[in-house]
Amino acid sequence: MSEVSVLTDDVVTLPVSEVATLLNQPESRVHQLVRDGHLLSLRRDKEVVVPADFLDTTEQRAEVVKGLPGTITVLRDGGFTDDEILRWLFTEDDSLPGTPMASICAGRHREVKRRAQAMAF
Repeated sequence: MSEVSVLTDDVVTLPVSEVATLLNQPESRVHQLVRDGHLLSLRRDKEVVVPADFLDTTEQRAEVVKGLPGTITVLRDGGFTDDEILRWLFTEDDSLPGTPMASICAGRHREVKRRAQAMAF
């Protein structure tokens, strides 16, 4: 049986070990960030990975993109599964334009969070 990925193949992902290195944290901390809703992970090719867009690497070291944890929390509180959140974040939305994740990365996280609140409740 083949594994069906939550995200399309064009979404770049990083193994948890690489995310830990970029964040200068142990792997256990990355798993805790996922549990706490600061990041989301998925399985790809039998490996736990995190979308690369979830990290802002423009500074001296990487950090979680501003606005992402709040958006994840709103959607989780609204009953969305992590897989549904991942799909929504990386699905084109003509009214943004682009994907919600691209808007978060561009600093428009408040607008994305408003849309998430409207969807979730």
